[in-house]
Amino acid sequence: MRLVCSSWEQWLEARWKPLLWVGILVNATGLFFTIIEPDGAVYATIAKQMVLTGDYVNLVLQGNEWLDKPHFPFWMMALSYNIFGINTFAYKLPALLFWALGGSYTYRFANLFYTKTVAQISVLIYLTAMHAVLSNNDVRAEPYLMGLIIGSVFHFYKASQQKFGLDLVLGALLAACAIMTKGIFVVGTIAFGLLIHWAWKKEWMQLLHWRWLIAIGLVLLFITPELFSLYQQFDLHPEKIVFGKTGVSGIRFFFWDSQFGRFFNTGPIKGDGDKFFFLHTTLWAFFPSSILFFAAIFSAAKTRFKQLPELITIGTTAFTFLLFSLSGFQLPHYMNIIFPFMSIISAFYLCEIVTYSKNKFWRVLFYFQVVLAFAVAIALTIWFQPQLLLFAIGWIVMSLFIINKILEKSQPLQLAFSRNIAASYMLYVYLAFFFTYDLVQYQSGSEAAFYLNQDYPSQETVMLKGDNSYSFDFYYRDIVKYYSIEQLKNLNDKLLFCSEGFLTKLSDAGIHYQILKSFDNYHISQPQGDFMNTATRSSTLSKSYILKLN
Repeated sequence: MRLVCSSWEQWLEARWKPLLWVGILVNATGLFFTIIEPDGAVYATIAKQMVLTGDYVNLVLQGNEWLDKPHFPFWMMALSYNIFGINTFAYKLPALLFWALGGSYTYRFANLFYTKTVAQISVLIYLTAMHAVLSNNDVRAEPYLMGLIIGSVFHFYKASQQKFGLDLVLGALLAACAIMTKGIFVVGTIAFGLLIHWAWKKEWMQLLHWRWLIAIGLVLLFITPELFSLYQQFDLHPEKIVFGKTGVSGIRFFFWDSQFGRFFNTGPIKGDGDKFFFLHTTLWAFFPSSILFFAAIFSAAKTRFKQLPELITIGTTAFTFLLFSLSGFQLPHYMNIIFPFMSIISAFYLCEIVTYSKNKFWRVLFYFQVVLAFAVAIALTIWFQPQLLLFAIGWIVMSLFIINKILEKSQPLQLAFSRNIAASYMLYVYLAFFFTYDLVQYQSGSEAAFYLNQDYPSQETVMLKGDNSYSFDFYYRDIVKYYSIEQLKNLNDKLLFCSEGFLTKLSDAGIHYQILKSFDNYHISQPQGDFMNTATRSSTLSKSYILKLN
């Protein structure tokens, strides 16, 4: 097995750093774009509540007890708010930093088992994974996990080569933070690849070594802030109503209902599972390296993994892929946590297998994906905002010129790969500035909050119970108060933000109001064809209003 990749070394020496920094900047473009409902705005609002009330134990949303995700991301957001203020940048920055940590550990892991060359290619693949880029704009928990999980695996492996040291502590700390981000299931993702690797290497004593008892003890110690918070908010107060009932245990939910309840679809939060969901999701979520990844898995299995120096990456990926596929609750962003491992698998295959075989297919594929990236940009422009078609064409022509000039003078395979990477960057920048920028204008909650903060900075705006707008909750300058229709009758001269479905209810209750401003509204996190089509978009929009109560 060759671990030199000499044909890539010269190319990487000249190209890696520019592609690296451009990739980081591309992923950072979302730092200033409006937070998208529902999940991102929910996260941002809960952390805002923490900071404004000084309560970092209780998770509260719109005045209600909130039991869904653990505390760690909210604590990171709250810390950022305290430093930078309560704004979009402060919400997204911690997630981007943990995502960057994942890139760092991807490099270190690949360099530990393979070569510097494989490590560098792994990072480039990591930077371009489509759903990771999207998740750095529509931030949830996954960017945190992309750094925490591979970091924990890396340090636990290094700890396995020592008697006792800092790596064991760091591995346990990162594992605990991952558990406090998404729940106990991440233990399987962290541990399974290591177990498979040791079994494959016949290192049976690793499975029973005393150091892992210490690691378990450290993890339990490090998650005590989460357990304490859940106990204080829920277990100590069985009278609280959660999921429509009393006597709900936060600790039980943390260890069982939120994980196994979702897996078996028996918990309070349910979904509809599809066993092949993550297979077809990978094709676009890991673009432009998805086909490369599938080929790498097939090649490794075909040779019974004899060409690999480790089985941690494939073991971790296979376990998590299978776990999610069998789950009753599935969403595309779940996959992000294994992107670091998928990147390493793909990079090794590209460097060691494709390079030393007939690679015409891959060169053709890479160029096809370049064409596809720009075709998507053109098609999306014609469909969503045809008035910007000339700008889009200008962007593409400029991009093609830059790609051709900067990346020329390379070997054919490396040239095709680098242009594939660069075209992906150009597509993601386009999606950010030509698509997302316009898309968020149809999120009425945030648009209304911006308007009120500027034009009515001293007048309080309230909302009706049952009329949710999480983006309004976050972007409005204060904690939004919710009232019933009966309570509104005694709130003359207040401003009310509400959706059009509540206007009739207000009139029926005898509440008089004056419409100050209206906003177009659409559920932009799930755009459908009629909305995307500029000719039919208006028929899909609803209205939200700022009312003055008389």
